[in-house]
Amino acid sequence: MTESPRSESACGHNYAALTRVVRELVEVMRSAGLQRLEVVQGDLRIALESAQITSTASTTTSVATTPVMTPAPEAPPTEQLETIAAPMVGTFYAAPRPGADPFVRIGDHVEPGQVVAIIEAMKVMNEIVAERSGTIVEILVENGQPVEYGQPLMRLRPD
Repeated sequence: MTESPRSESACGHNYAALTRVVRELVEVMRSAGLQRLEVVQGDLRIALESAQITSTASTTTSVATTPVMTPAPEAPPTEQLETIAAPMVGTFYAAPRPGADPFVRIGDHVEPGQVVAIIEAMKVMNEIVAERSGTIVEILVENGQPVEYGQPLMRLRPD
């Protein structure tokens, strides 16, 4: 890999720069139709893998709610559920700290900007927020479970 200022800042553990690099690598994978991409520079190793990048990318852009790779919701066919997806790779936490009540439970109503979970990535706790108001109808991951970029975390019935 050729060194560039961007990759140098990513290696310096600048989280924002690393996030940009990972998003760019995902776009490279999509445009090239790659199933797997691994980049190593010094102590930094980024490995990305997807089952169906090309078909998912084209379908996901045309569908505004649930990604294609997720199972169909068990709700009535006329109901449109939205998915809250992981914006990064990391560890999913349902509560602010061990032993605390979870941010949300099934049946809870959320408002835009409300924290619904945390994803820990590179020792940084990143709040995951609801983008619209609605009711949580399904939580798809367990507390402490590793999650991937774009992985569905929760389903929301919008107001």
